[in-house]
Amino acid sequence: VITGICAVLFVLIIFFMLFFLYRYRRSRSPVPGDIEGNATLELSFLGISIVIVLAMFLWGWDGYRVIRGQAPEGSLEVKATGQMWLWNFEYGQGRQSNTLILPYGKPVSIRLFSNDVIHSFYVPAFRVKQDAVPGSEKDLWFTPDETGTFDLFCAEYCGTGHSAMITKAVVVGEADFNAWLAGKKEITPAGAAPAAAAAKGEKTGAEKGRELFQSKGCSACHSTDGSKLIGPSFKGLFGKKETVVTGGKEREITVDEAYIIKSEHEPAADVVVGFQPLMPPSLMNDEEIKAVIEFMKTLK
Repeated sequence: VITGICAVLFVLIIFFMLFFLYRYRRSRSPVPGDIEGNATLELSFLGISIVIVLAMFLWGWDGYRVIRGQAPEGSLEVKATGQMWLWNFEYGQGRQSNTLILPYGKPVSIRLFSNDVIHSFYVPAFRVKQDAVPGSEKDLWFTPDETGTFDLFCAEYCGTGHSAMITKAVVVGEADFNAWLAGKKEITPAGAAPAAAAAKGEKTGAEKGRELFQSKGCSACHSTDGSKLIGPSFKGLFGKKETVVTGGKEREITVDEAYIIKSEHEPAADVVVGFQPLMPPSLMNDEEIKAVIEFMKTLK
């Protein structure tokens, strides 16, 4: 509606601008003359403009006050944590995901936190945006009124991997959401490649690792084709000899399972020479890390 009002005002402004350019063109009045003002007309224009602006402000303020107020009772509560360069969403029953899964038509209360720098939770389709600030909790709520897959961005520059801090918000029916929350169903964002073993039943460790590599944000910093990003490429990395900096001194290590697990939990302990210690501690558990390692082994 606001867009429609703005469009009408734009057309009227352009129309009258062109009309007055034509009506008072120089060829009609080659000799300039004094033009007396009309206080009544000027005050009328001013009054009408003030009324329109205030009406639009109050209309917008009413909506702003609602979404910035207390979430309705019974809202779904989701803890959203931003860190360089991914989002992690925690639900009840211990369920976690890097994709925001939501039930259609139910109010959702998002509690925002940051593990490192300022991030900004932004879903354009929902018209919601809120900063996540280290050391404090921020809140917002909204009601998804459309099913589907929607982009979820970090809208605050947060370092070299900022542009890759993109995930999805997926809105599904309440029955599907409850099944997912109970761990009885997997929900994949539209456009995401299904796992190769999905039709066969149980996924292999490498296939699960590939999914985790994408969903946990590893791909924002590590390539799989040998190209250099923020961190070392995973191609040919497992079993490779690398020079790392430990406590300010260089030493040679073999990239094995123990090194990778330690690096996930303490990423600044042994940093590969040529790279900056930018990686935050991983949100994955050891079982998930081992699955990613199995995936790494396939990248010869």
